[in-house]
Amino acid sequence: MKRICLIGSGNVAEAFAVALGGLHPAGRFRLGQIYARNRARGAKLARMAGCDHTDDPAQLVPADIYLISVSDTQIGAIAENLDFGNAIVAHTAGSVSLNVLPDRLSHRGVFYPLQTFTAGRRIDFRQVPLLIEGEHPDTAAALRLLASELSDSVYEVSEQQRAQLHLAAVFACNFTNHMYAIAQELLAEKGLPPQLIGPLISETAAKALGCPSAAAVQTGPARRGDRQTQQKHLGLLEGHPQLQELYQKISTEIWETSKKI
Repeated sequence: MKRICLIGSGNVAEAFAVALGGLHPAGRFRLGQIYARNRARGAKLARMAGCDHTDDPAQLVPADIYLISVSDTQIGAIAENLDFGNAIVAHTAGSVSLNVLPDRLSHRGVFYPLQTFTAGRRIDFRQVPLLIEGEHPDTAAALRLLASELSDSVYEVSEQQRAQLHLAAVFACNFTNHMYAIAQELLAEKGLPPQLIGPLISETAAKALGCPSAAAVQTGPARRGDRQTQQKHLGLLEGHPQLQELYQKISTEIWETSKKI
């Protein structure tokens, strides 16, 4: 049985702790320890995963695979200051190069989950695409084997492909969620409940996912070239110059894209 050590205590680390802790006890992998400098948070994740926890680098257990799940800017420093022996060491970031890990490590890799994670929110990890990269074929093979224990969607991708996926994820998730937040704020200004747009959000996502091209099912005044409605909307956004600019830029992008379909 291969032993895993998870390093970190943030949202992504929590998701991995739950997923790794849920592996079958008689399986090929077992989460042996969580190392986190935040003692309280690390101990909490360890209880959730049913494993040990330490905040002392000297108490880091020997493992076959170390997963570094910390903020992007801390990956290199964390990896530089810990002793991994000859084990596989992989970080879980989407936009960070494998080369951020020290050259002294013999088996460097990336183990990136393409999903958004929030503390306390449970996700079916089997539905989460896991994108792996290994510096050597044997490293990639080991990471692929672990990934297949957690997810039904495992892909080996290059650094450039992973960076492009991360960029796409920012548009599909982060930017989209910000639009939801703006919509809720606009409703709140007129005393309207935010849940009114819930069914619209659900149908928009379902429709985009249910066809080959989301652009093909674009609707709205920008898609129709309805300048009268757009001007009315801009009037309603008086007092929000940044939102007016955002509205105009996105409307123009939708119109230009729609003309190409």
